Amino acid sequence: MPRQIFQLKMSLAGVRPPVWRRVLVPAGYTLDRLHRVVQHAMGWRDCHLHSFEIDAGQYGEPDPDGELALHDELDVRLDAVLGKGSRFSYTYDFGDWWEHDLVVEDAVTVDPDERYPVCLAGERACPPEGIGGPLGYQELLAALADRAADADLVDPRHALLRDWAGPAFDPSRFDPHRATTLLRRFC
Repeated sequence: MPRQIFQLKMSLAGVRPPVWRRVLVPAGYTLDRLHRVVQHAMGWRDCHLHSFEIDAGQYGEPDPDGELALHDELDVRLDAVLGKGSRFSYTYDFGDWWEHDLVVEDAVTVDPDERYPVCLAGERACPPEGIGGPLGYQELLAALADRAADADLVDPRHALLRDWAGPAFDPSRFDPHRATTLLRRFC
């Protein structure tokens, strides 16, 4: 039987303008490998806990203290729990609570001339880690848009947020080729 590839679209919930990625991943990947795909495609640094929710089941890294009742993501292949049209969620950083909506847009036969995973497309940079979730990110976007010197007198936090994000952070920038390079190196 030919190997299958899933085309997934992952969108960051609660964020406007939208931040999303479209990737191709082998259907035989485990949820652990999909976690790494989400991390590198979105631009996260994998510094926090995460979980998947698929059909009311919770999957992630088993908690050694037993406080989180998660199924072990290492034991679950994508093609065992997902198919074309499947919708599920991935939550990263239980403090900031970055929820991602994922959908299996298509299931295709592997192209023998292609290397996987691949990031096909996406929009906008991932929010910086530790910004405070979707609300904190909206505040950062307002601060970045509000660059007038007298505006900092009205809201002095804006200057602090811009300094914290750094001059290199551009919320509109995303490069799918760079994301593909990271995916192939680390997934």
